[in-house]
Amino acid sequence: MPETAQEYDIIIDTCRDIFLKKMHDYGTAWRILRTTSITDQIFIKANRIRSLEEKGVCKINEGVVPEFIGIINYSIMGLIQLELGPGEDTHAGQEKIVSLYKDYFQKAKMLMMDKNHDYGEAWRNMRISSYTDLILMKINRTKQIEDNQGNTLISEGIDANYYDMINYAVFALIRLTIENKKEI
Repeated sequence: MPETAQEYDIIIDTCRDIFLKKMHDYGTAWRILRTTSITDQIFIKANRIRSLEEKGVCKINEGVVPEFIGIINYSIMGLIQLELGPGEDTHAGQEKIVSLYKDYFQKAKMLMMDKNHDYGEAWRNMRISSYTDLILMKINRTKQIEDNQGNTLISEGIDANYYDMINYAVFALIRLTIENKKEI
């Protein structure tokens, strides 16, 4: 598993770099979004990935890699919004946002490491399209929980689904890039 931890860190660095560059360009404009809107943004990205997987051709010169990165970054934004709530001041507290971003990504990594211990590295033998389907399933679960105002009888909450979406997208990026010796 040490290789997996290193691969995961490469994905963290790449996603964080993009997050920071976008925050430089846009500030934290996304802080105005409710978590339901963030979930919908993740849906758009996962749906595009599935569409590209099924069609095999894209007309916009961006493949699935940027979409998986977007799923990761929006999922972390969702976790931040669950903690802080939507904010009107979209320029304040960028240091706090960066700190929360790092903390949530590390929590996702620790969850992955714990699950990897129990499941082995079964994810390495899965089809990438299965990660897409699992992310879409998690989105549907999240929407249902959101529609129920966060109330569940037996299931994990919204945060658990965001963490799982992060990890499935990381797995996809590891498989698409690092295992294939491609650049992100």
